[in-house]
Amino acid sequence: MMVSEELIERCNQRIAAYDCEGFVYGQGPSRPVIMFVGEAPGETEIHNGKPFSGRAGRYFDAFLEQLHVTREDVYITSTVRSRPYKWGKGKNAGKKYNRTPNQKEIAAHAPILDAEIEAARPKLLVPMGRTAYWRLLGESPQMTEVTGSFFSSPIRRLESWEKRMYLFTDTSYPLFPLYHPAAVLYNRSLEADIYSHLEKLKQYLSTD
Repeated sequence: MMVSEELIERCNQRIAAYDCEGFVYGQGPSRPVIMFVGEAPGETEIHNGKPFSGRAGRYFDAFLEQLHVTREDVYITSTVRSRPYKWGKGKNAGKKYNRTPNQKEIAAHAPILDAEIEAARPKLLVPMGRTAYWRLLGESPQMTEVTGSFFSSPIRRLESWEKRMYLFTDTSYPLFPLYHPAAVLYNRSLEADIYSHLEKLKQYLSTD
């Protein structure tokens, strides 16, 4: 395991004040070629402990199949490792629904992702979706503007949890942003672009 239980416990104490539940560990080899960074686990993931195993997980597995790799070949993690939820209203009162993590929740678990990246030293970081992109790069562009392009950049590490302050690393990392797999659930028209981007990534892997 790339992250100590002591660090995880400390981060979970920090997130305990917010509406989040469960914990899902990152999964994959210690020296992955690719590290995929998602947003946060959902209901399915916190019950079975497997990243990307819910509805979006079916699309993620299709991504891997397109790349001709397996889950054992890549490292899978996320910005927040607990499930952020909100309570339903009206006839859905008492039921929990997934939601996007807020900045306080992201900061609470930021040291876990920092430690994973430092330990794994992946050859390529693949942030999937705006939350992961913001976590690593501090910007929230339209994903149409950044997906499917290779570039190298320093990434953010949490410097102060109390102030939610990040500093950029001295090291630059190769990055290749993708749409989050869940994006296809809400906009099937993105599928062609996604598979075009995956083809570029597959070519990168074949020449690595």
